[in-house]
Amino acid sequence: MSALPAKPTAKPTEPWRQRLIRSLLYGRNVDRAAKARARVGLAMLAFASVYALIGGRLVMFAIGADAHGARRAAAQEVVATARPDIVDRNGAILATDVKASSLFGEPRRIIDKDEAIELLTATIPDLDEAEVRERLKTRKGFVWLKREVTPAQQQAVHKLGIPGIGFLRENKRVYPTGNEVAHLIGLVNIDNQGIAGLEKWLDNQGLADLHRAGFATDRLQKPIELAVDLRVEHALRDELLKAKEKFHAKAASGLVSNVKTGEIVAMVSLPDFDPNNPKEAHDPDRINRLTTGVYEMGSTFKAFTLAMGLDSGKINLNSMWDARGNLHYGKFTIHDSHPLGRFINTKEVFTYSSNIGAARIALNQGVEAHKAFLAKMGQMTRLRTELPESAAPLLPRRWSELNTVTAAFGQGLSVAPLQAVMGINALVNGGYLIPPTFMKRSEAEAAAMAKRVIKPETSDKMRFLMRLNAEVGSARKADVRGYYVGGKTGTSEKVVNGRYAKKRVLNSFTAILPCDDPKYHVLIMLDEPQALPETHGFITSGWNTVPTGGKVIERIAPLLGIEPRFDLPPADRLILAASRTTQ
Repeated sequence: MSALPAKPTAKPTEPWRQRLIRSLLYGRNVDRAAKARARVGLAMLAFASVYALIGGRLVMFAIGADAHGARRAAAQEVVATARPDIVDRNGAILATDVKASSLFGEPRRIIDKDEAIELLTATIPDLDEAEVRERLKTRKGFVWLKREVTPAQQQAVHKLGIPGIGFLRENKRVYPTGNEVAHLIGLVNIDNQGIAGLEKWLDNQGLADLHRAGFATDRLQKPIELAVDLRVEHALRDELLKAKEKFHAKAASGLVSNVKTGEIVAMVSLPDFDPNNPKEAHDPDRINRLTTGVYEMGSTFKAFTLAMGLDSGKINLNSMWDARGNLHYGKFTIHDSHPLGRFINTKEVFTYSSNIGAARIALNQGVEAHKAFLAKMGQMTRLRTELPESAAPLLPRRWSELNTVTAAFGQGLSVAPLQAVMGINALVNGGYLIPPTFMKRSEAEAAAMAKRVIKPETSDKMRFLMRLNAEVGSARKADVRGYYVGGKTGTSEKVVNGRYAKKRVLNSFTAILPCDDPKYHVLIMLDEPQALPETHGFITSGWNTVPTGGKVIERIAPLLGIEPRFDLPPADRLILAASRTTQ
């Protein structure tokens, strides 16, 4: 039986979806080899176009590298100069950054520089034409033309449409409170870098390094909290302005310090300046007299003299001192402004502000003991705080007995007023020397750095003397009812042409409140106050700085949270009696 022929194997049927895709991709009856070559050519053309575009951009960057690099660098600098807000102890803003536009030019991109200069100086009249021309004629890629232009000026320049002229947004430092805290805050330069006050301190604390590292941006910086209370600052400044005008004084200054923490709650030095107008800060009359000035503090230094004697145990409050006549020392004569012509006790030395009595107390202690005590109280070396501006005390080259005699009542050595405040704080706060600070500080933090310099019982006696002086002595005009104020006056004759001038004085008043449990220390100073009919021709401290201090205390005590207490017993029954009980 013959074999049957094999049937051809049928191709599997192609799904319709594949047929559709094949038809769309290749069409019908097309030479696939030719089409593949066309696709390869198209791909090569596409890659060549991409590489040509990249090459063209590289050439453009190479040509304009300086200009673009400069703009990028400038933009980075805008970020780098961001500064943290500075706020008072209650969160009120004292200094902050705002965005401001600055005008720049790219000299290589400007086609007609003469025309550009003419248009710009016509649009912004305060542009210096010579300076703009000098900057635009350079070969640099980027130059500043004017920093911090107004929105109206920016809009006007935009309308000019000059190629190569543009604006960058940068940080501008503003001070919403103006003059209020000028000497404390300081100011910055056009590049937002601190050049004075706490602004300069911020840069010295590492802010400049953070700028360079790119970390000091607006979003990464916490506000700097100060110890100052803007409400107290305003009240102090307002009263000092009134006193300066009323007594025709050359200058006025004052501060409020927390005696238990060393915090500076307010500080004013007049005349001051507006940090929003930096030109004012260059006036030499507008220095911070409380930190950069050094002065003979006059009779306020008698507090140190009496504290030295009492702390030594060699004298007490009832020790007697010969004030029957002037004290002659070589060719010098020491006299009292209000001579009593009799023996006086230690309390009377303080309340009558006896130069003779203070001199005899200092001589009783000896030269070396006197120097050692003042050094211990921080009066012999430069005081350092957060403020970069400070001055070293002026001391005698060779300290003799005569220097001890005059220094006993505040002549012959000059210190910064803030330095004296630190020392007097220690006399009344229980005997602890605490470095002053402009930053917030707790009592626990202050106690950790405090150094005992006098005995607690000596501090009690000094508080008694301060209060006694407000009850019966030269501080009576500051005895604001309800606040148990104490204090010491000082009238220092200024040296003119090598001699003390009786009619040109620097007056000071240092007040403590409340004296039975001190919390705050107020210092008031007037430079060359003039006599008025109501002062009966007198220019001493009791007639000008003391009443000014009383007005300040009356305004700030409620702001500081001190509740008034009335009908309190006199100092000997309240302060001394409590001291004896404690001991």
